[in-house]
Amino acid sequence: MITNEQIEQFIAQAHRVGDAGLTICSSGNISWRIGDEVLLSGTGSWVPSLPKEKVAVCRLSTGEVLNGVKPSMESGFHLGVLRERSDVNVVLHFQSHYATAVACMKNRPTNFNVTAEVPCHVGSEIPVVPYFRPGSKELAQGVIDALKDHNSVLLLKHGQVVCGKDFDQAFERAMFFEMACRIIIQSGGDYTVLTPEEIDDLETYILGKKTK
Repeated sequence: MITNEQIEQFIAQAHRVGDAGLTICSSGNISWRIGDEVLLSGTGSWVPSLPKEKVAVCRLSTGEVLNGVKPSMESGFHLGVLRERSDVNVVLHFQSHYATAVACMKNRPTNFNVTAEVPCHVGSEIPVVPYFRPGSKELAQGVIDALKDHNSVLLLKHGQVVCGKDFDQAFERAMFFEMACRIIIQSGGDYTVLTPEEIDDLETYILGKKTK
């Protein structure tokens, strides 16, 4: 049973995402698994100022709406990722300034490991999903497939999706994803990345467990 306190917490986290500049106006969406149910930002809602009446409650197994609020058009990949990943409770689709610029670049980078935070938190390899219409089944399946064994994905000509065990982990991944893209763009393409050996050495920094 979803409580008012949980809805308020979800709204606060949505506003946090907006305050950080990860979403603007109606861009992006966010979800949170609570037991067998999922809170989702509603269709057409503005994540930075998400109100209670725009929070959808869905059954995870079927996607059935339980409170009469239509969920985001991207609910297909939110629910799909949560079904595939028992270790994940939060999914965040965002469109931050620099990462979205990279998603729209003709000659985009293929290696984002400009600082240690990227392989440690975002992922040493970031899969890319080709452009599909927002809200389409093809886009949903592309994101679900990419996040089966990764925690972050770049959507061409669209944005990004990250997932995490909780709000903090998903937020951290999104922020470091954006930081890496800012470094790449502001360097004018004249940047270096960590070597495979340097990435392997980071295992000790993250307690011997490599980030996917």
